[in-house]
Amino acid sequence: MEEEFNLKESLEGISTKLISWLDSLILNLPNFLLAILVFVIFVFLAKYIGQLLNKLLGKRVKQDSIRQITVKVSKAIVILIGFFIALGILDLNKVLTSVLAGAGVVGLAIGLALQGTLNNTFSGIILSFLPELQIGDWIETNSYAGEVTEINLRNIVVKQSDNNYVVIPNSKIVEEPFKNFSRTTRSRVMLNCGVGYSSNLEKVKEMTIETISEHFPSRGNEEVEFMFTEFGDSSINFVVRFWADATKNRDLLIARDIAIIEIKKTFDKNGINIPFPIRTIDFSNTLNMKKPD
Repeated sequence: MEEEFNLKESLEGISTKLISWLDSLILNLPNFLLAILVFVIFVFLAKYIGQLLNKLLGKRVKQDSIRQITVKVSKAIVILIGFFIALGILDLNKVLTSVLAGAGVVGLAIGLALQGTLNNTFSGIILSFLPELQIGDWIETNSYAGEVTEINLRNIVVKQSDNNYVVIPNSKIVEEPFKNFSRTTRSRVMLNCGVGYSSNLEKVKEMTIETISEHFPSRGNEEVEFMFTEFGDSSINFVVRFWADATKNRDLLIARDIAIIEIKKTFDKNGINIPFPIRTIDFSNTLNMKKPD
């Protein structure tokens, strides 16, 4: 009998609780629907603001990565504002406080667990606003060389001259030095060569400078520099340094190719020899091969 009474009392308590919850749901239903409506409006508003910012920045900002990051951050901020306003409509101040406190704890835990990922993310933000590195530039870094095709919050994508893509983490770019060919329109090309020991060195120097100057005109205070560097095994070696239009490594290769062809033509025309590596063998024998008597 007592057990039946306790069961009946428990069922009544459960039903009373369910009824109170239902009453609260009915009373708060307008606020609940309004909160959902506000949040949905802010989601669409974030999308619209993102599109608007993308168009405005597309006309003024050349760097695609800056535009992408700005749009993503702006959309996230608008959605967060809508989320907090929705909680305020539901009169969930305690829940809001708990969410903020929990977000802090969770954020700390995630930050410790994802140090490498966050490092790449912050490095990506730095690279996006770095004028020395932009999409379309030809760079050399971390033993790779190629054209930058993408900069995002995790990595940059480099298209190499062999048409293959290399994905490099942002932190590697920030921490390691990189060479950017596209930041300057002119580059100095260095070409090494050698002439035979019987050559007229003054004539070699004059002809080389004249040939290079003809095909690669100097600008401003630029000049063609020629210097003999050493007495080699089979030739007297020199280096010639000149300026050429170059924004990528391929341009330097083309300039060096033209210079080699034209210098060879000039040397052949004037009888200047570019010797093969040679080795002189002395067959003289100072030993007495006769047997002693």
